[in-house]
Amino acid sequence: MSVKAIAVNPQDPASFIEIHSEMPQPGEYDLLVEVKAVSINPVDTKVHQGIQKKGLQEPRVLGWDASGIVKSVGSKVTGFKAGDEVYYAGDITRPGSNTTHQLIDARIVGHKPKSLDWAAAAAIPLTALTAWEGLFERLNIQDAGEEKTLLIIGGAGGVGSLAIPFAKHNSKVKVIATASREDSAQWCRDRGADLVVSYKDLPGELAKHEIKFVDYIFILNDTDGHWPAVTQLIAPQGHICTIVENTQPLSHDVLKSKSAALHWEFMYTRSMYQTADMARQGEILDHVATLVDDGVVESALSETLHGLSVESVREAHQKVLAGHMRGKVVIAF
Repeated sequence: MSVKAIAVNPQDPASFIEIHSEMPQPGEYDLLVEVKAVSINPVDTKVHQGIQKKGLQEPRVLGWDASGIVKSVGSKVTGFKAGDEVYYAGDITRPGSNTTHQLIDARIVGHKPKSLDWAAAAAIPLTALTAWEGLFERLNIQDAGEEKTLLIIGGAGGVGSLAIPFAKHNSKVKVIATASREDSAQWCRDRGADLVVSYKDLPGELAKHEIKFVDYIFILNDTDGHWPAVTQLIAPQGHICTIVENTQPLSHDVLKSKSAALHWEFMYTRSMYQTADMARQGEILDHVATLVDDGVVESALSETLHGLSVESVREAHQKVLAGHMRGKVVIAF
């Protein structure tokens, strides 16, 4: 049985091609997963853009969010068996999930929420891990009292859609989210945001609510563009976490005077560096699945495309690149 995948075309890196290969065999910590659905994230388009600049020697399969069925397990795998339904965000150093079958390290895999179909489950892992690690391992908002405030910049996106309910359910902080349109603002409120403001003039918007400083800021888009407002708004001894790399130098003068901290969140750090706590990601995904099945958190799925093809992958990339996605786009197959 051969494996079908949609890959970046090395002869024309702006485009995708269909490729076929032999069924891979799992390494000692691997699961072989029959993929049922994949979610397309900004990281897919960023990696694709990087490939277009640098070139490519052989086809590369993108995709770092998936749900599927375990077909076989490696010799050192524990906690999984053939037939298990799983979901995961993958490893950026290995071939991606835009394929019918994929090898994935079992330590970064979770058991799929029982209440979700394949598409809704595939919309969760990458954003859930990013939100969870950013909030509870970088900002540590679970230790904050109810007088503290959290500002989520980009509340209606994939990460924000989960960060809001995570923060509400697992901390006491007041959650403030940004949104640019009323439907996006309602999306944030529906997920538990205490206050929703426009991102276009953050200091002015928050001043309307008599808020001068916020204790925690989670930047989910345009670090460069928001930086002046963020440094103005962060409270003395406050904490900032961003998931978006900067393209220009970031001034730290104000942060120094405030003794404020800047944290980076990159969901692939654990798998990329094979950290000692790599299995923590599997634990987080299992916990998130429980929250989903208990009705605390819902999938951020907003649109489903059907069939693994060059056309569906290209269309999903175009939707993400347009920059107006509320929630996530998924390809089910």
